[in-house]
Amino acid sequence: MNKSVTLKEISLVKPHLPPLDDLLPHLERIWESRQLTNGGPIQQEFEQALSEYLGINHISLLSSGTAALMIAISTLKLQGEVITTPFTSPATLQAIHWNNLKPVFADISPTDFNIDCSLIEAVITQHTSAIVPVHLFGTPCNVRKIDQLAGKYNLKVIYDAAHSFGVKINGNSICNFGDLSAMSFHATKVFNTFEGGAIVCHDEATKIYIDALKNTGLDTKNNLAGYGFNAKMNEFQSAFGLCQLKYIDEVIARRKAATFIYRELLGNVKGLRILEDVKGVVHNYSYFPILINPDKFGTDRDELYDFLKKKNITPRKYFYPLVSDFQEFKKYKTGDLPVAENIAGNILCLPLFHDITEEQIHFIVHTINHIHRK
Repeated sequence: MNKSVTLKEISLVKPHLPPLDDLLPHLERIWESRQLTNGGPIQQEFEQALSEYLGINHISLLSSGTAALMIAISTLKLQGEVITTPFTSPATLQAIHWNNLKPVFADISPTDFNIDCSLIEAVITQHTSAIVPVHLFGTPCNVRKIDQLAGKYNLKVIYDAAHSFGVKINGNSICNFGDLSAMSFHATKVFNTFEGGAIVCHDEATKIYIDALKNTGLDTKNNLAGYGFNAKMNEFQSAFGLCQLKYIDEVIARRKAATFIYRELLGNVKGLRILEDVKGVVHNYSYFPILINPDKFGTDRDELYDFLKKKNITPRKYFYPLVSDFQEFKKYKTGDLPVAENIAGNILCLPLFHDITEEQIHFIVHTINHIHRK
């Protein structure tokens, strides 16, 4: 093993950046027009390009994924309770909280770590207005079952699709399911615009309303369409996104190749479980989580985490703790969440980015095997 790999930290993520030469013509357009935000021509061009690439009809660009989810929930004028997962980012719960809704947790599936659809019906009450599932790590939820439940109980469905750029089910964009989908283009995501996000909807009238809400509620005629806030994506981010789109297929292909190397090297390590591709799904390989069984592996997740950090490898306990364990949200936890608690206590995401080298992956796996053998 080449020890030179240890001289520089292997980070959890490494954002893709397009060549500067690709960005300069767009910057010249911005400098010439002096339109920096407020739905300028580059943002409109970016929306059209995303719609074509993702295979969707209507998309509205926003300043962040959190803002996208907040406005998506507000768009549907929900009240009362919404059912969601405890195994997600605090941002999911923040968006629910800021819309004055009560989150109700359903446990997750041990198979894909998404919300367990067999448990949703048991927590539906007369106050439930929506389901807010998360396509965790880019693996789609059981959209068919969720759609059935939503139809049976007249519920709205808003997907947190922060991890799911480019993901498809049987050739159909993951964002074409549910009433709305909220995306994130944060720097840590497969596709990034530094910061940024988007809402995908299914009709023009809804897009027009979303566009008003992200513009402090003002519509194109300067009338107040609703209670909004400033959550627009600016022209620079849009230009950056247009440049990124040229390389996204290559980025995902490289991440896929790295994922398959990890799977080959770790697939037979006793006490480790890795997620595999799902039949019919085009994945984006956004993360590489492993699940540690301490009894079989020989040590627990936290010790492995500390050992990797000592070797200048940065993994992440993702998601830990559960959002239902944060002081601000634990009051909404009304029952046991045994699967989510087990996953949160034993999961670790390993470094994965578009230009991670095979040598780096071998070193990470070598380090894992070293503590495993001990």
